[in-house]
Amino acid sequence: MKNNKLFLSAFALVLFFSFSTISFAQLQAPAPSPAAHVSQVVGFTKISIDYSSPAVKGRKVFGELVPFGTSWRAGANNPTIIEFSTGVSIGGKNIGPGKYSIFITPQASGEWTVHLNGKGNAVYAYTKDGKVDEAALAKDDAVAVKVTPVAAPESFERLAYFISAEDNKVATVTFMWADTMLWFEVDTQVAQKMEQFKGVF
Repeated sequence: MKNNKLFLSAFALVLFFSFSTISFAQLQAPAPSPAAHVSQVVGFTKISIDYSSPAVKGRKVFGELVPFGTSWRAGANNPTIIEFSTGVSIGGKNIGPGKYSIFITPQASGEWTVHLNGKGNAVYAYTKDGKVDEAALAKDDAVAVKVTPVAAPESFERLAYFISAEDNKVATVTFMWADTMLWFEVDTQVAQKMEQFKGVF
């Protein structure tokens, strides 16, 4: 009986160390640019953004890490994706429901461009010999809007997106990283949708 107890104790100990070793082997370090998600319902539309959030880490971001004049994936790792559950209007242009990848083209001075890519492509789909083919990228824009970057109220170590419902008709999508912030508006076309509902009923 005593031998059986010793055997069971030893067996349990072996199992414990085996599972501990497997668990430790599977444990990975945290991602340098962790995945992030933000969403907001505005009017009848759910707006969601999936992105990876890189850190400044003491670097100069715009003009060095992210070169001026070159379209950039507006995040890290996988493409930054914005999704609309219904059709919306951005910059006066109507676009359908679905997923769009976001690119940002920063400039040393003046306006920057925010691209919503209609194919949901990664920026690498437009990269050849280490350079972005800006004409090919622009050709796949579902919409592109000019925005004026401003100094952020504080330095943001990690890139972040925010969606504000504002008047619950027009949303503001804000991007912040390092010492820079910019935003664009998304008209969720509440009045038009209300008219459509009237036609149904």
